Amino acid sequence: MKSIEIRETGDPSVLYLVERPSPKLTGPEDILVKLAAAGVNPIDTKIRQRGPMLPAGFPAVLGCDGAGVVEAVGDEVTRFKPGDEVWFCHGGLGGPIGTYAEYMVLDNHLAQAKPRSIDMIEAAAAPLVLLTAWEALHDRARLHEGQRVLIHAGAGGVGHVAIQLAKAAGARVCTTVSSSEKASFAHSLGAEYCINYQEENLVESVMEWTEGQGVDIALDTVGPAVFRQTIPAMAHYGDLVTILDPGPELDLKEARIRNLRISLELMLTPMLRDVPRARVQQGEILRRCAKLIDRGDLRIHVADRFSLDQAAEAHTLIEQGHTTGKLVLTPS
Repeated sequence: MKSIEIRETGDPSVLYLVERPSPKLTGPEDILVKLAAAGVNPIDTKIRQRGPMLPAGFPAVLGCDGAGVVEAVGDEVTRFKPGDEVWFCHGGLGGPIGTYAEYMVLDNHLAQAKPRSIDMIEAAAAPLVLLTAWEALHDRARLHEGQRVLIHAGAGGVGHVAIQLAKAAGARVCTTVSSSEKASFAHSLGAEYCINYQEENLVESVMEWTEGQGVDIALDTVGPAVFRQTIPAMAHYGDLVTILDPGPELDLKEARIRNLRISLELMLTPMLRDVPRARVQQGEILRRCAKLIDRGDLRIHVADRFSLDQAAEAHTLIEQGHTTGKLVLTPS
């Protein structure tokens, strides 16, 4: 089968299109999936730059998101049969298992039935960002109806689904964007107020929108500088969540005075530390998101699709940092 692997760290040129033996079922609870598409995420570019996150190391097939059709099932699999359409977030952190390939074998409990109302391309783009946004808002920040929520980079992969999840929960949403086009996109997703961070002061804009109270919840998807800038925009006793390392140089005096609850979100933890209970919870999140999608309350925006041999182009776009929504790779 065709796959994209890395044998060393480096720029996008280290992404090699290779032929590998097609994987086989190895356990009674495994399923073999013929992949229709794989999502491309910033974590893929970081692993390419810094190296695998798991001991299996090189060579590594990247890709955490996937969607496809079940081709074969193990003797003890009752949840799926050949021909079923599935989506999942699994692999891609080190070693041969990843979704930048034509086939993948995984435990059937790690896959879920694909939402009926979207195609494989959209489904493959969704799991990692949906899990990240859901865990950040619902599990870390304890989102509830009526709260005011700030989503940074609302036109990005995590941001564009976070806006919709917050809106679906009955929250009022503002977001940061870099252009009027991205503001229009964010408004179409349910954002009430957009802040052009290149032209407007974040704290002043948030305080104007919240009548001087600050936001109840903020989700940082950008990095340390934005994390620090967001603290004075928070309401007292609010929840500030970041999906990135906030960095070593943190002055938390204002956060302490505001009595903020600060949370770190990494949806990869169940894969990195083998936490079965968390994998079950993530499966339930995907099931809930599938219902929202099929109900029309959540959509996945795919900005562009590339073939496997164009993986380097997709990585280059991701690293430029201006992609709207998600990018996807297809086997052909």
